[in-house]
Amino acid sequence: QVQLVESGGGLVQAGGSLRLSCAAFGTIFSNTVMGWYRQAPGKQREVVADITFIGSRNYAGSVKGRFTISRDNAKNTVYLQMNRLQPEDTAVYYCNAHQSVDVYWGQGTQVTVSS
Repeated sequence: QVQLVESGGGLVQAGGSLRLSCAAFGTIFSNTVMGWYRQAPGKQREVVADITFIGSRNYAGSVKGRFTISRDNAKNTVYLQMNRLQPEDTAVYYCNAHQSVDVYWGQGTQVTVSS
């Protein structure tokens, strides 16, 4: 069993930055992929970025070059540094971890970008 706790969301002006953190409580194995998803009002949840235990990263095209995902395995924590934020980035951001057939979600943190 894994519990994910996000923090770092908030309100920011377009062009600003935020850093999200997700702390995982429980056992994280070497095959666990962690990442960030987001869901805007009226839209489906979509993947933003993910990262493997060894640091291989994937980004959605809409955030590539602006967001950076990182992972501290010793702390069981994943981060999302978000730069040059745009109103289109407004969403609830969810931390995710999947390990074999097990999938875990955080409660979400609101990111609002004003123009």
